Amino acid sequence: MTDYSSVIKTIQALDCKVTENEPMAKHTSFRIGGPADLYVTVSTAEQLIALRELAQKQDIPMMLIGNGSNLLVSDAGIRGIVVRLDGDFCKVEYLGKGVIRAGSGASLSNLCLTALENSLTGAEFAWGIPGSIGGAAFMNAGAYGGELKDIVTEVEYITTDGTVDQLTNEQCGFEYRGSIFQKSNCIVTAITVKLKEGDMAQIKAEMDDILGRRKSKQPLDMPSAGSTFKRPVGYFAGGLIEQCGLKGCSVGGAQVSEKHAGFVVNTGGATCQDVLDLIKHIQDTVLQQTGVTLECEVKAIGG
Repeated sequence: MTDYSSVIKTIQALDCKVTENEPMAKHTSFRIGGPADLYVTVSTAEQLIALRELAQKQDIPMMLIGNGSNLLVSDAGIRGIVVRLDGDFCKVEYLGKGVIRAGSGASLSNLCLTALENSLTGAEFAWGIPGSIGGAAFMNAGAYGGELKDIVTEVEYITTDGTVDQLTNEQCGFEYRGSIFQKSNCIVTAITVKLKEGDMAQIKAEMDDILGRRKSKQPLDMPSAGSTFKRPVGYFAGGLIEQCGLKGCSVGGAQVSEKHAGFVVNTGGATCQDVLDLIKHIQDTVLQQTGVTLECEVKAIGG
């Protein structure tokens, strides 16, 4: 086991909170995952830059997890440093003229509420998506006909050499559940979005409608990582899975939701391996019966 005592002292000197062997099941929406060697909370860009420099010098892996809403963490946990963004990274500010700046540690829900408070329309699709701004930019989060790329004008990030820079929407390479940030070691720190003026009552009604549809169709009362699979071209993953008779199918504590077959849920005590085995069974069955390959949307990490 690695001795991190000197590293911990250096991290504490940066005024960051750090805990050893932190159970990742506490920090993911799946409620699954073994311990992270070091779990560090950072509040400023300066701390984050210094922490990454330390990790690079010490050859320690470092990973940001956002809200942990799209992650499946290994039962063995995560080696190295796991970073949670707080403080400055959680600020959401209305800058006027329809422009909102949101830190990567803020929630999408906070962005939506800020838009509502200022009678701005365009972000309603994100209401109820349980992710962070940084994670949403990383994967171009979307739902109900909208995606983050539809409203983002600029993304701020920390480069691999520790400088702060920006990319325009066009430079971000946004695609279905993807962006340029998935192919680099840059860290998203904030986004700027441009929304249109609207009627507060109509915006609120749209948000209520979207949340109502989520609650009626999705298993929000059970731990999961959201939609398990990306939408295959011309199909819906949940429909294919249900068509193959897999609704309610389970491996250990992992189960294909009986409410929405596109979700794998933790019925209690599910391990990462349970989920992985169930996902493979779903993929194999759907491919065999329909000829369609299901690509996993959930990101498996650690080990």
